[in-house]
Amino acid sequence: MDISNIDYSERIPNNVDLRSDRRLQRALERWQPNYLDWWRSMGPEGFQEDHVYLRTAISVDAKGWAHFDFVKMPDYRWGIFLTPSENDRKIAFGDHLGRDAWDQVPGEYRNLLRRIIVTQADTEPASVEQQRLLGQTAPSLYDLRNLFQVNVEEGRHLWAMVYLLHRYFGREGREEAEELLERQAGNPDKPRILNVFNEPIEDWLSFFCFAMFTDRDGKFQLGALAESGFSPLARTTRFMLTEEAHHLFVGQTGVERVIRRTAEMMNGDDDANVRPLGGIPLDLIQRYINRWFSLSLDLFGSEVSSNAATFFAQSLKGRFDETRRHEDHRALDEGLIIPVVRGGKLVNEEIPLRKAMNESLRDSYIADCEKALVRWNRELKKAKLTYRFTLPNRRFHRHQGEYADHYFSPEGDLMDEMDWRAREDEWLATSDDRAYVASLMECVIEPGRFANWIAPPKRGINNQAIDHAYVKFSGYDRR
Repeated sequence: MDISNIDYSERIPNNVDLRSDRRLQRALERWQPNYLDWWRSMGPEGFQEDHVYLRTAISVDAKGWAHFDFVKMPDYRWGIFLTPSENDRKIAFGDHLGRDAWDQVPGEYRNLLRRIIVTQADTEPASVEQQRLLGQTAPSLYDLRNLFQVNVEEGRHLWAMVYLLHRYFGREGREEAEELLERQAGNPDKPRILNVFNEPIEDWLSFFCFAMFTDRDGKFQLGALAESGFSPLARTTRFMLTEEAHHLFVGQTGVERVIRRTAEMMNGDDDANVRPLGGIPLDLIQRYINRWFSLSLDLFGSEVSSNAATFFAQSLKGRFDETRRHEDHRALDEGLIIPVVRGGKLVNEEIPLRKAMNESLRDSYIADCEKALVRWNRELKKAKLTYRFTLPNRRFHRHQGEYADHYFSPEGDLMDEMDWRAREDEWLATSDDRAYVASLMECVIEPGRFANWIAPPKRGINNQAIDHAYVKFSGYDRR
């Protein structure tokens, strides 16, 4: 079977020869109506009957894998796509280094693998739920289309994880798949597993920051899972990374366009007040960056983690780009220096590398985020402005790990709570800040027109013009 091709003749599109396992196929077909009910009730509100210019995977090849066309989102062909298997694949890290990779779940790791998959799976529908009302204030058709592309692909990523649960974890896996549709972002009784996925996303600057920072966490988590000794998980997440790249593009360029528009309004004057012009001030953008970056850092877990050590030791979850690293892939003889709070002071402690795997992954993530800030600051330099964006220190505004019960400045200095509270409004967006940003949100649906607070993109999607009608509305005048 040519696994690079995706069979769209099936009720559930796939490239895993689903028809050869009738029991599994029937189980997934029973889950499918529940998924569609969830999509209609918790997906983008008010746009289910509109035709959206979406890309759909038609192959898992690196080139030419996607097809673009107009489709109603409930009719999007969600499916199950894995990259081709590698002949004689070997495990690349941990205690099983050099042994044959697993095509079936090792019995002794069954519960741990299920836990890893469920935690990742839970993030996918969560972000759709967080963003379900954003379409009503879209700054352009271009941005509306990008939001919906992100949404349908998060839905497909849920399918990818649910396939693993059904295929490899029996009744327990099927029950977990049902619960993925029962939890809801922000629901006080049945919240999503990870806290940041219960945070409201009420404006488009928050959405762009979420796609930039929180989806970038997804890139590094998926990259670590793509190294897994459990080959079906590795093959699933590798293709998810292909789609995830667009989500990061939406976030990074979205923030960049907000910055560019603000810089245009400032017209080279560092002291210019853009609020009367309907712009978003640079210091307010910085406060949004501080919030979403720090919340996303929590997703990597504690700096010192026995769970991370176990995942690595048992070859279930590696480091980002593990196979390309030149370090010791067993990570037995190295350590990582981590500042920790002891006796009211920051002191450096050397942590065994396996227990510091979360911090190693966070290092890679922060380095990647810094590249985006270089681009954003280039916009300010071109506009002859002296302001520059920065990432807050990794200890700032943390709710998980070593720094959760302490207070740090954006520079990483340990502070007294009272002093920190006195300056909190300098560093994090206030309710007034969020109300101001919300007041700028308007639904702009005329092709080629953009809300006043954001600049147009430099190019359209799939070589289309910027003023392309990316969404065709069905029987409703949204003006």
